[in-house]
Amino acid sequence: MTVLGFPCNQFGAQEPGTDAEILEFATANHDANFQIFSKVEVNGDGACDLYKHLKSRQARPDGQTDIAWNFTKFLVNGDGEVVARFEPGTAPDEIAQALKERL
Repeated sequence: MTVLGFPCNQFGAQEPGTDAEILEFATANHDANFQIFSKVEVNGDGACDLYKHLKSRQARPDGQTDIAWNFTKFLVNGDGEVVARFEPGTAPDEIAQALKERL
C-alpha cells in the first residue's frame, strides 16, 4: 500500500505556502510519512489530469464529481483502477476496512 498526498489551495486557502513550506508543516505538525507532491488544482478548468481521472471514475455519494473539501481520498488498486472514494468525514476505521477487503 502506498499513500500519496496532493496539496490543494482551493478550499478556504488552507494551503497557501510553497511546496517546501507545505511539506515542512505536514511532517512537523502531522507526522506525515508519505510522499507529498507539488500543489495541484483538483476542480475547475485548471484541475490536474490525475484528479480529472479520479473524479471521472468515482463520484461523491450525491452523484457530483467535484472534490467538495480537502482530504478527499481515493483508493486505487494495483491495476490503476479507482475502486473507492472517501469523503473528508469518513472515519479512518471505514477506510481501514476497505483496505483489508482489497488486500
